[in-house]
Amino acid sequence: MPYALMRHLRRTALITQQLRVESTMTNLTREDFLFRPPLAHWTKIIKEAEKIVGYPTSFMNLRWLLSDEFANLAMHLRKVVDSNHPIIKTAKTVLFNEQNNLQPWGLVILLLSKAFEPSNSTLLDDQVTQNQRILAELTEMIRTGHYVHRGLLNISIEERNQSTDTSIFANRIAVLIGDYLLVTANGMLAKLKNQDLSYLISTALRDISEGEFFGERDAQNMPLPGKPLFVSVDEFEISSDTLPLDVRNTLGSPIREWTLRTMYNGGSLFGRGCQGALLLSGQTLEEQERAYLFGSHLCLAWQAASELQKITSEKKESYSLVSAPVLFALNDNPDLYSEIEEAKHNSANFDFNKFRMDVLKTNAIERTKLLYINNANKANGYIDMLSDSSVMNTVKGLIKTL
Repeated sequence: MPYALMRHLRRTALITQQLRVESTMTNLTREDFLFRPPLAHWTKIIKEAEKIVGYPTSFMNLRWLLSDEFANLAMHLRKVVDSNHPIIKTAKTVLFNEQNNLQPWGLVILLLSKAFEPSNSTLLDDQVTQNQRILAELTEMIRTGHYVHRGLLNISIEERNQSTDTSIFANRIAVLIGDYLLVTANGMLAKLKNQDLSYLISTALRDISEGEFFGERDAQNMPLPGKPLFVSVDEFEISSDTLPLDVRNTLGSPIREWTLRTMYNGGSLFGRGCQGALLLSGQTLEEQERAYLFGSHLCLAWQAASELQKITSEKKESYSLVSAPVLFALNDNPDLYSEIEEAKHNSANFDFNKFRMDVLKTNAIERTKLLYINNANKANGYIDMLSDSSVMNTVKGLIKTL
């Protein structure tokens, strides 16, 4: 084994060992780091899908984990491993994939690519396959970099003292790690030398950025739900065009607000990744658009399933104040919004356990289940329009998360 690789492996092993140390997690309830598909036989389906694409996507990020730049940043991360900074929870989730937290975005993109793979492989076809694999990797990297950036603590100048030095240092490391991932992903995208693909991914990056400025936030920059509105139309139409997402009449309208937030937080990126896979394989614009709609609705379905699990879990898992069950509960009982207003200064002081019980007393759970079913059915519908191959049957297995 080459010396350089051995050195990287030793570094990675040391870092992961340090991160296994049990640390007190922050009591701030942040938006879901990554969506969790709650499926009993999830691991089995993932392994079957990986056999189809011939690529162990569970190690998709190994390339950048073993780079010199990331290893140096990770060594600095060890200095704050005993703190309660959100970057530690983020790092553990990425490295250990705890409880199947990671949505298999890259795997789905590769499955779509496989479904449209030509029967007779040529040198040109092999290059297309390699480019699709790079697309899957860079999509995962952009997603991870985005969530690392969001794992920051806002510390005002007045509050800064020796007790906050560790958190400030951790903030700097989070910014650097997120920057490294995003810059590396953009470099990979540029090397593909495909202007149309670069344009698609850039629109997703625009959506991610705009999402950070949507709606009210508390002192820790955590999103807060809009004030409940009683509207006759509560649907958000997802379009494959590359215009900015429509923010009109969304805040306070549960389905519209939730859908827009989810599209901002990753739905758009995943959709463009699926669309890009078909673009690289030379499929028609109509098929590319269907792939985008499939990816978007699949992301929405997984998000609804994840939020439903979190709010009903006996383990009292953390949940977001802009999750679908919360938005539905506020719509069903607007009086609950007074408690949200009290959390505007800092949601760390918010009684999440009490509010969870209030949410469970409303129709929020039933409406969230319908939200999941609706988006899962739409994702299945677009898959049927794309292809009826055995590969797509595997994709359908990944959709069934409840």
